[in-house]
This record gives sequence, C-alpha cells and structure tokens, in this order.
Amino acid sequence: MRVGVDAISGAVLTGWDHCAQSIATILSTRLGSLLMARDFGSDVPGLIDQPGTPRVIAGIVGAVADALRRDEPGFRLQACRVLAMGPDGVAQLSVEGLFFPNGHLGDFSTPQPVQASIAARLALGSSVPQGPLMMPVLA
Repeated sequence: MRVGVDAISGAVLTGWDHCAQSIATILSTRLGSLLMARDFGSDVPGLIDQPGTPRVIAGIVGAVADALRRDEPGFRLQACRVLAMGPDGVAQLSVEGLFFPNGHLGDFSTPQPVQASIAARLALGSSVPQGPLMMPVLA
C-alpha cells in the first residue's frame, strides 16, 4: 500500500490520494530543476505560459504522458486534456487512467479507473512550483 505525507497539511496520505499528490508534484516540477534528481519532473512548467496554440497544447499532452510514464509507476495515463491555460502561468489539466495501488512495488494486477483535474501553478520565470492542486475523482 502506498503511504506518504500531504505536502500542505502533513496528514498521512494513502492509496490514490498519495498517487494524485505525486502526479501533481511531477507535473509542476520543471524537468532538470532538482539537484540530485535531474530526470524528475516534466516540461509542462515551461509550456503553460505559452500561447494556447494546437502545437503547444499537443506539447503539454506529450509532456504529461512522458513524465507520468517515467516517474509514476502507480498510474497509467489513458487520456489527457488541457482544459484551460492562463497568462498567469496556471494550466488546468484533466487526466484519466488506471491507478495501480501496488504499482510502486511492480504489482500491476489490480487496476482501478480514475479521473482527476489538476491545476498546475508556477511563478512565471521560476522553476519552483507554487503549490499544485489536484482534485481526484474516482471513476
């Protein structure tokens, strides 16, 4: 079973709640910004303050897929949509996929369909996340 700590409240997180927090952290962390983990994170932070052209939106979806495939073994992305992009560096994303409660241990035998909405916030010109939010909804 996945167990972790809520980044904001310090409360214990288990299961999907912990995975949802992990997804938000991955997508809000600029790839290459962590000193001892340069390959952790995504290219989403560098794209969310770009104009919302089809090319940029496709880049965001691709960056989400790449990052989650690499960094989150407990979740398999099936669909991603960019719901909104703001000039303030906030992107609203919707992700759908399969949650594997023991995927972090290599056990992919019990998939659970999930859907979540993510608000990724970054200070413009900064590589430091400013509090990602994820509101998971079990399907």
